Amino acid sequence: MRTFGQWLASPWRRSTLAALAGALPMFAFPAPALWWCAPVALVPWILLARTAPTGRRAAYDGWWGGFGFMLAVHHWLLPSLHVFTFVIAALLGALWAPWGWLVRRCLGGEPGPRRVGVALVALPSAWLVVELVRSWEGLGGPWGMLGASQWQVAPALRLASVGGVWLLSLLLVAVNAAVAALIVVRAARLPALAALLATAAATSAAWLWAPRPDVEKQVRLAVVQPGVIEGDASGDRRFDREEQLTRALAGQDLDLIVWGESSVGFDLGTRPDLARRIRALSRATGAEILVNVDARRSDRPGIYKSSVLVGPDGLTGDRYDKMRLVPFGEYVPARSLLGWATSVGKAAGEDRRRGTEQVVMDVDGLKVGPMVCFESAFSDMSRRLTKDGADVLIAQSSTSTFQHSWAPEQHASLAALRAAETGRPMVHATLTGVSAVYGPDGTRVGSWLGTEASASRVYEVPLAYGTTPYVRFGDWPVHAALLVLAALAAAEGARTLRPRRNAPEPHVPPVRTAREWPARPAR
Repeated sequence: MRTFGQWLASPWRRSTLAALAGALPMFAFPAPALWWCAPVALVPWILLARTAPTGRRAAYDGWWGGFGFMLAVHHWLLPSLHVFTFVIAALLGALWAPWGWLVRRCLGGEPGPRRVGVALVALPSAWLVVELVRSWEGLGGPWGMLGASQWQVAPALRLASVGGVWLLSLLLVAVNAAVAALIVVRAARLPALAALLATAAATSAAWLWAPRPDVEKQVRLAVVQPGVIEGDASGDRRFDREEQLTRALAGQDLDLIVWGESSVGFDLGTRPDLARRIRALSRATGAEILVNVDARRSDRPGIYKSSVLVGPDGLTGDRYDKMRLVPFGEYVPARSLLGWATSVGKAAGEDRRRGTEQVVMDVDGLKVGPMVCFESAFSDMSRRLTKDGADVLIAQSSTSTFQHSWAPEQHASLAALRAAETGRPMVHATLTGVSAVYGPDGTRVGSWLGTEASASRVYEVPLAYGTTPYVRFGDWPVHAALLVLAALAAAEGARTLRPRRNAPEPHVPPVRTAREWPARPAR
């Protein structure tokens, strides 16, 4: 009977198992939202990589695990990108190859307390660097960061206000590493328990001492979600539905009405009739309306996605052009090489144009910071808007392409983290759901508008002021992780270069002759 180790000797079996282990954390994210499994979801992956027979095989375990993780958290892209989804997952999964090697380096064999202690700081730091690299917009952005799975856990939201989603990822990987070490390494008990206690202490300290948002007043904001509208002239029919839902908000004493991404499919400069209709809605409701225009602009070449503010007197002049575009969805990277993706999926036929700067809009004294679509995944953008004086953060989104997947709920959950990080309320308004509003501490305000809803809803949104540690100090967990890895690399380099002392020659007893007398050298 073959042992499990013999069964794993097959490279393909081992790679498949690594991909499945890497995919486990997806259950911590919406829609399953089993957030409580995140502290142990990486344990099978870690246990597999530490048993790799060679460092090269451990790197492959990291690569295949990364492939499984990326494919799992982006599986909803399959209807749009088809086979290209697997290519992207394989390319991004390679970022975890060094992490897999490091797992074996720190926890392979029978590590002593020192090596286990190194693992508890090195593995979380290396994971964070992987998240940093893949957070670059050109690689798909920071979708599926491990810390984002804790969006509905109050202590985690408090930690986010201190160190952002980065701190949550760092601590989650540290807990996973400690649990894995406790399972298989006897010498790990003391450092692993110390790591778990340190994590609990950090969470408790953040809960007790991190400054809480100081709520001063409330504003009344409305979200208009027209729902799925397809077929011929869908742009005009969507606008008609948005107009109908907005007109029903008259007399409700609103401060702002928010429409979703691509809520207007025509440039308002070339369609003055639409601009007049929105202006009439603003007059009827007594509130300015933030729409999102997805169209070829009349004043400059190219297609833009733009947040445009319309008041009772028409266009206010406040406009934000989306800066960070979705790879393949809104532009094709290196189109001359990868343009073939348009023939196998729903990649953008023409690249959208980028805006150049973020904008804070003034709505009768209320400072509003707009973002568009997956820009809500970038914590640096919401942090910048907060530093620039935004009272309310707004993300205008459209997930209609992925209506029956986990994407809408996962996207809506990101706003909770952005709110907690900045201490500012955040509105996530979509065309087809899920629309949601979160208070300055990241807790939900009111109820979601789900993917089946075609409705408008009014929210009493609390405003808070002050500055969170994350807004003040930024991505300090990332900087700390880089310093840790640099220090470990320097220590390893010094150990390798250190000259070894010449070992004393072993004592050799004198050779005896047949007469049992020691042989003596000839004189």
